[in-house]
Amino acid sequence: MRGGPAVASTAVATYLDRILDAHRARAAADDRSTDRLIEACRGLPAPRSLAEALRAGDRLAVISEIKRRSPSKGALNADLDPAAVARAYVAGGAAALSVLTDEDHFGGSADDLRTARAAVEVPVLRKDFTVCPNDVCDARLMGADAVLLIVAALTDVELADFATLAAELGLAVLVETHDEAEVERALARAAPRIVGVNQRDLVTFEVDQARAVRVAAAIPDGVVRVAESGVRGHHDAVALAAAGYHAVLVGEHVVTAGDPRAAVETLRVPRHPDR
Repeated sequence: MRGGPAVASTAVATYLDRILDAHRARAAADDRSTDRLIEACRGLPAPRSLAEALRAGDRLAVISEIKRRSPSKGALNADLDPAAVARAYVAGGAAALSVLTDEDHFGGSADDLRTARAAVEVPVLRKDFTVCPNDVCDARLMGADAVLLIVAALTDVELADFATLAAELGLAVLVETHDEAEVERALARAAPRIVGVNQRDLVTFEVDQARAVRVAAAIPDGVVRVAESGVRGHHDAVALAAAGYHAVLVGEHVVTAGDPRAAVETLRVPRHPDR
């Protein structure tokens, strides 16, 4: 593939390797016409604006995640009710939702996304491993307002092509990075309005709580900054807001909370006045 290797090679298959292999195998077997899927997206109701939702107000925006399990932690909240959880998050002030739709590795589904979105009025991100144009189309068809593009999982060509297709379909794009080099690739190839910095290493799945603060300066003004993973509560939210983030994407901390509404509320700290 052009644009350099999408994933660093290792002697032992990593979580990311295995997940991407499964998704790319599924994509290779998908014989649906992309042109027909694009046509099917025509006339759908306009998506809700993720960028506007994350910029609104003077407090750190929270993208709260509906996530049943993870490859590293196992079951988190396997029997959750997507509608009830979505309503609790929004009652706590969540600006948007992130819904896992990967079934094999995270226990999610398109039905989880549809159910959650129908229960609230905030934008919904399809959280999944986008590896082909049909994945972008499927996000729009299942009702998502935004799609995730992971720089570490894509070539330069894929990154540019998928971002272009998402824009054509009216989808917002959250471009996920892990370091300054990936931010540079994202800016050059996808011209993103929203850039996320994932503090979870997708090779080891370990979390580095200081990663987002370090990388923040690489994201230019005018781009919505989102810190992802490893946000453990109020103290982390304060540090990320001070570093210039507009939003945090939080999964385990809120999905395992006894009171998800309160867990979201504690993250909505004042945002840096210059952002």
